[in-house]
Amino acid sequence: MRGRLTGLTVAVSITLILTFSLLPLRNHIAVATMTLIFIIPVILGVVIGGLLAGLATVVTGALLLDYFFIRPYGTLSIGSTQNWVGLGVYLVVVALVARVVSNLRTARVDAHRSEEGMRRVYELSELLVQERSVEDLLVTIVGAVQNVFGFDGVSLFVLEDNSLKMAASVGTALTAEELSQLDPHSGLSVSISTALGSTGDIRTVALTSSGRPAGILVVKGRPISEPDRTVLITFANDAALAMERADLREQALRTQFLEEVDRLRHALMGAVSHDLRTPLATIKVASSTLVNRAKLLSEEDTQELHELIEIESDRLTRLVTNLLDMTRIEAGVLKINLTSTSVKDLIDEAISVMGPSLKGDRVKVRLTSPLPNVSIDRLLMVQVLVNLLDNALRHSPQGGVITIEGRPQDGRVIVSVSDQGSGVPREDRDAIFNRFVKFDTGGRAGLGLTIAKTFVEAHEQEIWYEDRPSGGATFAFSMLPDGMKNADTR
Repeated sequence: MRGRLTGLTVAVSITLILTFSLLPLRNHIAVATMTLIFIIPVILGVVIGGLLAGLATVVTGALLLDYFFIRPYGTLSIGSTQNWVGLGVYLVVVALVARVVSNLRTARVDAHRSEEGMRRVYELSELLVQERSVEDLLVTIVGAVQNVFGFDGVSLFVLEDNSLKMAASVGTALTAEELSQLDPHSGLSVSISTALGSTGDIRTVALTSSGRPAGILVVKGRPISEPDRTVLITFANDAALAMERADLREQALRTQFLEEVDRLRHALMGAVSHDLRTPLATIKVASSTLVNRAKLLSEEDTQELHELIEIESDRLTRLVTNLLDMTRIEAGVLKINLTSTSVKDLIDEAISVMGPSLKGDRVKVRLTSPLPNVSIDRLLMVQVLVNLLDNALRHSPQGGVITIEGRPQDGRVIVSVSDQGSGVPREDRDAIFNRFVKFDTGGRAGLGLTIAKTFVEAHEQEIWYEDRPSGGATFAFSMLPDGMKNADTR
């Protein structure tokens, strides 16, 4: 309405200005020329105010032409047939021009509305195609509807156990009375179709996918125009599909998680079954021999069997400890408690934990002096070193020597464990620290190396495999000197 009034005012004003500007020249300008000039304000009126403003300008212009520019002047009498024809042509031509311009204006407005609607649908759809959880998606939907359409409040209800439950809301909250109107037992009908329905002061549109309702979008605030209605319904359909897709994705992730848990369970059993069976079988044989043939055994044989039981018991204890550590890692409860520790004390404690397995000259320690204290979680790093020693022991030949070295390097302290075994094939080195990996060559991978890698990386340090020129395998890991931050080593 305001646009029509503005267009009419502008057009009539220009018509009056033209009238009084051309008045002194009316004896020198033909009526046909005047009619062409008076087409200008009509076109402006149509462009600004629409067809009605243009037609009103046509009538105003015809009256002014008759009164001021067609003889006899100062009257509404037209006079000659020529003047009748001129005025008639003016009315017909200007009316046609007004109609054409009006159609063009309407087409332009419709095109603009269509473009705006497509832009809104595109913006809304862009929000829906992103990978989100169902909860985040619901919040995104209500926020997008309020931002794009400017509603006072937007709420989204989902169907749960055959009842409506509010899943997300933004802006002005629904009152208790409005909520009661949405209650299926209120006696009021609630739209469950994709058409926009109205319940009291609120409007609803159902989100349906595959013919099944996924939820109901409730808006309150300003009236909804027809173009907005179309865009909102289109967005509701897209939102329903996005909700279904997000729900299916979460179901797929849950299924994948359960499959992964099952795979890890089988892999874990496969990885530790042999390691468990070997020490148990050794302990069983040794203890049975001691019980059933004690009188036939020499003191030296008895001592050897007792040592064997102790060694295999320690190995079994380390395996159980690794299993418990893996449980802590999987549960995400691994915590780091840093303390200042001597590298020598760390190595001595690890050797002590290994017990009789490293008796005699089986292990050699070489430390570059002086070595600074390191900032570590002592319990975890002892376990790292124990796992590396156990790995070296299991893959060393009979009587092979295990070497532990400590040296400073690039602002860090490096500790390495070397054995005289067969080493690790080059093609297996990238996966050596992966859990439950089985290699064709028999392989060293397992819980011990995986846990060692996890504990070292929890200190934001590194563990790696090194080539040994004299043969065998070397595993090394880094630690930070006491008082030095990780940023200082970069």
